[in-house]
Amino acid sequence: MTTRERVWRDRLVRYMALGEGDVILDIGSGTGNLALAIARHSRDVRYLGFDPDEAATRIARTKTAQIVPPPEFRVGFFAASAIDDWPSPSKIAICLVLHQVGLKEKARLLREARQVLAPGGKLYVADYGEQRGRLMRLLFRLTIQQLDGVQDTQPNADGLLPVLMREAGFCDVRELETFRTPTGAIAIIEARKPGT
Repeated sequence: MTTRERVWRDRLVRYMALGEGDVILDIGSGTGNLALAIARHSRDVRYLGFDPDEAATRIARTKTAQIVPPPEFRVGFFAASAIDDWPSPSKIAICLVLHQVGLKEKARLLREARQVLAPGGKLYVADYGEQRGRLMRLLFRLTIQQLDGVQDTQPNADGLLPVLMREAGFCDVRELETFRTPTGAIAIIEARKPGT
């Protein structure tokens, strides 16, 4: 199933405007595609990826073995306490994770992300967002909701992600871009943690 991943992931990295010394946390790092995209744009960042899938994490480590400095991948469900040994991230990415978890877990992940993010740091969510228009709703229903169920995915389709981000304590929440795919619309949403 195609999500036009290469297109929106590359755009996401551009929106992140990576700079020297950025510390990136990737929640739901999967097989390392975001780490590779980041390395194509900037080698002057520290990267930590978290994913509960051990097999996907093994693939990520293999795919990114040549990157300098090497990205770090950890297996497990993300919690703020799991990165006590790392500096506060300046930027956090959560890609195609939130549509797969229930409303309480969406809220928890966003709260924990805000907790670890450096003051003034930015959160980038790339996920199925509000499904505007009949075609996007139909495609989303026939693909993603068939695979992942309606209960966890419907809040995304109803446009609740920006609301949940604000409720988690983020400010300046805005949808940067939406990509129409054969599985529904994927949005890139940016938010900032208050502070300097």
